[in-house]
Amino acid sequence: MSEIDKIFAADGQLAAAVPGYQPREAQVTLASTFYQTIKAQELLIAEAGTGTGKTFAYLLPAVLSGKKVIVSTGTKNLQEQLYHKDLPLVKKVTGQRIKSALLKGRSNYLCLNRYKLHKAHPHLEDKQLYKDLREVEEWASRTQSGDVGEVASLAEDSRAIPLVTSTVDNCLGRDCPDYEDCYLVNARKKAQAADLVVINHHLYFADIAVKDTGFGEILPDSDVVVFDEAHQIPDIACEHFGERLSTRQLIELAKDIETLYRSEYKDTKQLGKASEQLSKSCRDFRLAFPILAEKGNWREKGQQSDVQAELDNLVKTLDFLHDVLKANLSRGKELDNCFERATEARDKLALLIRWEVEDVSLWYETSVRHVSLNLTPLSIANRFSRIRTDKEQSWLMTSATLSVDGRFDHFTGILGLKDYRSLELESPFDYYNQSILCIPRYLPEPSERSAIEAMLTVAEQLIEAAQGRCFLLFTSYRVMNLMAKALKKRIANPIFVQGETPKRELLDKYLQHDDPVLLATGSFWEGVDVRGDALKCVLIDKLPFASPDDPLTEARIENCRRKGYNPFRQIQIPRAVITLKQGAGRLIRDVKDSGVLVICDPRLVTQSYGEIFLASLPNMRRTRDLKTALMFLKNTETNNG
Repeated sequence: MSEIDKIFAADGQLAAAVPGYQPREAQVTLASTFYQTIKAQELLIAEAGTGTGKTFAYLLPAVLSGKKVIVSTGTKNLQEQLYHKDLPLVKKVTGQRIKSALLKGRSNYLCLNRYKLHKAHPHLEDKQLYKDLREVEEWASRTQSGDVGEVASLAEDSRAIPLVTSTVDNCLGRDCPDYEDCYLVNARKKAQAADLVVINHHLYFADIAVKDTGFGEILPDSDVVVFDEAHQIPDIACEHFGERLSTRQLIELAKDIETLYRSEYKDTKQLGKASEQLSKSCRDFRLAFPILAEKGNWREKGQQSDVQAELDNLVKTLDFLHDVLKANLSRGKELDNCFERATEARDKLALLIRWEVEDVSLWYETSVRHVSLNLTPLSIANRFSRIRTDKEQSWLMTSATLSVDGRFDHFTGILGLKDYRSLELESPFDYYNQSILCIPRYLPEPSERSAIEAMLTVAEQLIEAAQGRCFLLFTSYRVMNLMAKALKKRIANPIFVQGETPKRELLDKYLQHDDPVLLATGSFWEGVDVRGDALKCVLIDKLPFASPDDPLTEARIENCRRKGYNPFRQIQIPRAVITLKQGAGRLIRDVKDSGVLVICDPRLVTQSYGEIFLASLPNMRRTRDLKTALMFLKNTETNNG
């Protein structure tokens, strides 16, 4: 019996350390195969169904290997759980005294230099910002890590965060007077010395895509790389291999220049004038777009006369700012840094208005206050495949949702991966007896006007049968908000809607009630783990095809069509299948869970491509009769009672 088999055995170390542990064949298979992969310096791509226990299946071989390991997760929340909960248990089980480190992106750490700068010049005119800065000040006196995530009272979108953290643009690097005490530097030093470092995907690709001149290498060299939640990698890699410029960045630059002008350079009125002009140009540029937030084709939008006029004004303003800062070079490190940021912003904007550039998508996105301009490559296969082949490393890429209809071609094709082992491991859950998949008869097509009213009727019956405890997942905010408005008039259950409060808080409120209903879009389709009786039903409004109007999807479709392929089969179906699998995965999270998945889209049975979706979903009992699903919910409740 191998060392791995002994640890995972019914009487092994894991069983002794974890109450109620039961060996799972799929977990042992993944652990053993990954251990072999590490020794052979190969790439393993593994789809491990929900409940497989993939975290222990990759952590144990990684720790036992004695090699330098990087584990990259999908989100910061997963990072925290893995580092603070799972890894200490694995160390205990294996008896390995390895050094480990948790490393996040620079925007998560307090920048002492920027904190002192803005603390000395409080923003009294903005009461919320002033309050947040005082919260940071109270916390800063006692923090050890400098991780601003420790300030629980600080909202994720607090305007204080960019004022007290750094970016690649505004970091002074070794020229910073607080370099020796820098929390980010210390976190990176700890990571360099560690045997195992836990990061997230954004940080991994930031390390590859950005030459961090302030600190050199962000991540240490490693022998083994694990990508958990690997289905997120194509989109994140595309984002980091492209270019982006937002008015938020420019306004932050303007604020920093204004603060320096007020504090140290009052003799240079041009600085104050330039920062004021930049803020105004950014606001005017935002006003050239519709009031409501939207995403669109920048190649087309940027050449419209009204937008072009404000764009020209922004270009002139950046030129003026550049000249003013250039005239004041060498007067101070912070001012020199502002010059570098202004130069980079000007160069990026020049790149983002090259309308003739090919094989990229030029797109924009607006929020209430800001506009971001983006350039995204349509293919990352060549660049990503070089990352894999440049270093002699062992890789594991794993997720519960990587395959489409039993194949990995879509995932590996996007990333240009060719030489790899693959595993498709089924979940240990008894989906056939624990759950039902219902595609109700007689529902209209999602595009028909009567679709929302029909879905409301279905949702009401499900909520009643499940006594609340329902997730209603949507592909658009518009439909979600329409459903929420209508349900609030029809049911007495507490209703929680995405956007009303931060995600974590919304989920906490949901769990505090006996009969809650949660309505959500994208971010709740994955990474949400509600076990037991708290969730009995998941309703999905329709197949999650990306909107063909989405500028990035539109560009990919056109590029695919130009190459003679069918974009619906090559792009839209595979992406929608992965997303649907993620949404369906919210329902059954434990061997004792039970519930109903309802998909209100008749195309699953009326269109030939519906079979691809159905073949990719767990082996749930299936029905077209809503009454059967309702009866299952009622019987489950009776049995539990």
